[in-house]
Amino acid sequence: MKSTHINVALPPHSDGVNVCLAELLQYKNQAVRWLAPAKSIWSQLNGHHQSRHKGRGMDFSEVRPYQAGDDIRSIDWRVTARTGKTHTKLFTEEREQPIMLFIDLSSSMQFGSQLMLKSVQATHFASLLSWLAIDEQDRVGAVIYNGINTIECKPTARQRGPLQIINAVISAQHDALQTIDNINNDGFSIALKRLHYLCPKGSEIIIISDFNTLKSADKRRLSQLRQHNRIQFIQIYDPLEQGQTQYRGHEHVTDNKQSAWLDFSAKKTRDSLSQQYQIHQKFISEMATSLAIPLHTLSAAQPLLQQLGAHSQGIK
Repeated sequence: MKSTHINVALPPHSDGVNVCLAELLQYKNQAVRWLAPAKSIWSQLNGHHQSRHKGRGMDFSEVRPYQAGDDIRSIDWRVTARTGKTHTKLFTEEREQPIMLFIDLSSSMQFGSQLMLKSVQATHFASLLSWLAIDEQDRVGAVIYNGINTIECKPTARQRGPLQIINAVISAQHDALQTIDNINNDGFSIALKRLHYLCPKGSEIIIISDFNTLKSADKRRLSQLRQHNRIQFIQIYDPLEQGQTQYRGHEHVTDNKQSAWLDFSAKKTRDSLSQQYQIHQKFISEMATSLAIPLHTLSAAQPLLQQLGAHSQGIK
């Protein structure tokens, strides 16, 4: 569902429903704005937790005898005790960290009351992250779930990585729109399982979804992923889900489970939507907090770059 009651400009080449190559390729030129030491893309997102941009880690290389000037915090006390001579650990900088995107384009994401569908906003953010990963010389891959199929893109370096993800989400969004009433209550869980199999250890995992089909049982899978990877939750929402709308008429709405005519002029209707959203939000927040996963939010009612604070710079 998509209707427009507020006049906000869509990003170039976007109609807010379909996804095309031109609208996603534009984010290639935006990635440089979010590279270190520039402002972290995560610091621009208003979520329930604050998260620093991912940094480079250090891999253990070898142990050698201590030399003047070595950091005493790197002393290997076990080797020192065994040999009777002070030894220190050497580390090499971690040069590459795979980025794995989980992109939810299922039926609940095919909704937008103002500017664009939640699924379209998800593809925009996925494109920006893909190009950012390549500019940081990381491989990038994805698991894309559209309510029908789960598409896997293995982590790939250079421009091939973002391009294969962009082509996959364009196709996945097209298929999802053709069968928008398709519901698979276990699809999200199955896609998480595929992510677990595909994801290299030490990856940065970014899950982009409205989390409407996230279940308590998924916590176990997320915990397993969390053991060897970093995870970020990006929740895409629409203002109408929060009961926020300027529309005051009657509208036929559906959540793909049931449909009804709602009177948006009635405060009771708007409050009911808000209450349902808060219950859903509490579940997601508690899940994220218990797993130490940062949770960020993005609205489908505003262009992505505007929300990230880049609207004054625009796309060139």
